[in-house]
Amino acid sequence: MARRTRDRRTTRQPVDLRTVAAEALPLVGGGRALLLQVAQPAVGRGVADHSDFAERAMDRLHATMTFMCAAVFATPEEFTVVRRRVNRAHAPVRADAAGSAPAYNAYDPRLQLWVAATLYRTMMDLHERVFGPLSAAEQEGVYQEYTRLGANLQVPPSSWPATRDAFEVYWAEMLDQTAVNDSTRALAAQILYPRNVPLWIRILLPDVRLVTAGLLPEAVREQYRLPWSEQHRRRYERWMRRLARWYPRMPRRLRYAPRDAYLRRVRRMVREEQAARR
Repeated sequence: MARRTRDRRTTRQPVDLRTVAAEALPLVGGGRALLLQVAQPAVGRGVADHSDFAERAMDRLHATMTFMCAAVFATPEEFTVVRRRVNRAHAPVRADAAGSAPAYNAYDPRLQLWVAATLYRTMMDLHERVFGPLSAAEQEGVYQEYTRLGANLQVPPSSWPATRDAFEVYWAEMLDQTAVNDSTRALAAQILYPRNVPLWIRILLPDVRLVTAGLLPEAVREQYRLPWSEQHRRRYERWMRRLARWYPRMPRRLRYAPRDAYLRRVRRMVREEQAARR
């Protein structure tokens, strides 16, 4: 059995960014990425001032996933439409420093880099947890593709650490700079206990909270004061083992279904904009 497993891994197709981004796995880590983003004080203040996750959790999720799928898979013309909508939404997201509260600006490249980095790292962590480690060359290749994609995410390639190894240094430094306060914890409660979501989402929320807490670095989880014990850890590890066992066996059409749905959403947006110009 071990020999057959090794043979399968040596004969699989090389993994690139489109391979990783096509999977539904980033949805599993969406809560983790959000909590990491708002743990950066300036991002957290901006989101607290301008977002309502409690009432519009699904809208926020759909907007983020639509943007990510468009950045990787849409045509340049389609992505231009999506980016215009995002820019309009971001235009008022700015404020000066006030006392100990930091200034923020949705167009600040340092903050945009952190947001993009949390999405990248979460996507990669989950892919390797489910499908197995990538080779060093694959890791570097996906990273370099993602940094080029960063231009679509309004983060120029020059803003990114030059290599995957350099990114790991940046990641560790940024985690050391996280600072969660009561306002950020209130945001986390909105994200983890949203209202106005479909019944099937409410049924899944206990697992979502468990997996989100498990995926967070320990120090960040402690800052959020999320419940965590040896029992939580064992439940989380069982959940992830089941995911790694069963997810790769699903047909690709199901694994790629969220990507395809978000691309259909992009094309509806394009048609709406074309109709508005007529």
